Amino acid sequence: MRVAFVGSGLQTRRRAPIVHQSKTDTLVAIVGTDEASREALAAQFGCESGADWRSTVERDDIDAVVVTTPPHVHAEISIAALEAGKHVLCEKPLSRTMEEAEAMVAAAARAQRVLKCGFNHRHHPAVLEARRRFELGDFGRPITGRCRYGICGRPGYEREWRADPARAAGGQYAEQGVHAIDLFRWFLGDLADVSCMTAIGYFTEQPLEDNGIAIFRSTAGALAMLHTSLTQWENLFSFEILGDEGYFSVEGLGATYGTETLALGKRDFTAPFQDHVIQYRGGDSSWQAEWTEFTSAIAEGREPIGNGRDGLEAVRIALASYHAEATRSVVDLRQFGART
Repeated sequence: MRVAFVGSGLQTRRRAPIVHQSKTDTLVAIVGTDEASREALAAQFGCESGADWRSTVERDDIDAVVVTTPPHVHAEISIAALEAGKHVLCEKPLSRTMEEAEAMVAAAARAQRVLKCGFNHRHHPAVLEARRRFELGDFGRPITGRCRYGICGRPGYEREWRADPARAAGGQYAEQGVHAIDLFRWFLGDLADVSCMTAIGYFTEQPLEDNGIAIFRSTAGALAMLHTSLTQWENLFSFEILGDEGYFSVEGLGATYGTETLALGKRDFTAPFQDHVIQYRGGDSSWQAEWTEFTSAIAEGREPIGNGRDGLEAVRIALASYHAEATRSVVDLRQFGART
């Protein structure tokens, strides 16, 4: 495929090298509002640089578009690309509102093109191996899930788009927490109820939360707990599912999160406590694995892992969480918003 990126920030710096190094795909153009950033990336990868995203996504020689802009323009760009017959990989959160996300999913269906949400956490090797064993029934029926996910904010954070409610989908809960929400849905199934609290504990010069905690109940009765934080100081990722026959935990994501590790165990009331531990050394391979899944889904004419509807559901649950806090209630997710 011939590929264009719309956006020239951090996520393009992560994703563009994968396309550039591909033996089958070609990085054609990087489009963005920051001239210095897009020009530097275009020079690095030997591709075109531009400022007009609309004319780029309408080009006949572009097959796929990767959207790495702030969320406030995800829908506009993705829908235009889909209507122009392009496949789209759009960063998470898929959009700021349910209406935008629903329009994106509908546009993909009309165009019969692949829309994938950037849920690269599904493609981390520890998570993929846990999912494989989960599908084999190694853990039995899920009972509970827990996720702690934290990063350290930076001086000057209040001047970034992530701190701007006009451009961001929400604070740290919506921005980073959607990864955990998506993983809970992948392992526990549809979520039925949510209760949530958020707070601004440190980054007080901006209006969006730097911490969020939520409790979920799945339609099958499993409970899950999420804490996502911008004040973790030392990066942390911990995700675990406890079943009636076994359990697993994923710790770390590589790089600054520490070695990615998968611990697996079986419930046995007579044996010594013991886990089988797998450590995945090396760099973060999720970006490559996600791109492979995206291109494979296109080639095979199927929905990708982490598709547009998964992105829509994560947005819906994040918004329901904010509503739960605002109303000091437990929100019934089966009634919150309309599903397409």
